[in-house]
Amino acid sequence: MNIDDIKKLREETGAGVMDAKKALEESDGDFTKAREYLKQKGIERAAKKADREIKAGLIFSFIHAGRVGSLVKLGCETDFVAKNENFVKTGNEIAMHVAAMQPANVEELLEQDYIRDTSKKIKDLVTDLVAKTGENIVLAEISYLSL
Repeated sequence: MNIDDIKKLREETGAGVMDAKKALEESDGDFTKAREYLKQKGIERAAKKADREIKAGLIFSFIHAGRVGSLVKLGCETDFVAKNENFVKTGNEIAMHVAAMQPANVEELLEQDYIRDTSKKIKDLVTDLVAKTGENIVLAEISYLSL
């Protein structure tokens, strides 16, 4: 394991330096196992943060051809995270997914396979975002509209 391996894992996962280093150590340098280790740690961190109060966030929209649209309310703890590039990208991706897949409610949405990567569910996108930002993040509301 060297610094280039740590850098590569950080770029792929958004993990911190020490987390990437530990993941590579725990997996004997195997990137697949290291990513899985980081994913599991993210899930554990997300569970620990679930009690934190949501005080900020953003509302995302997606309109397709002027005939189909969605709104998504994604909450977080601070305005700092709400302005984070990963938070904004994830919110936009979820809004696009809602417009395409038309889930009936948040619970159904969270269990749907993500249309850009069917190996992940929408809840995995949220969990990954919690791991990257270190804050509790909640997919609070969704709306779908069509003509």
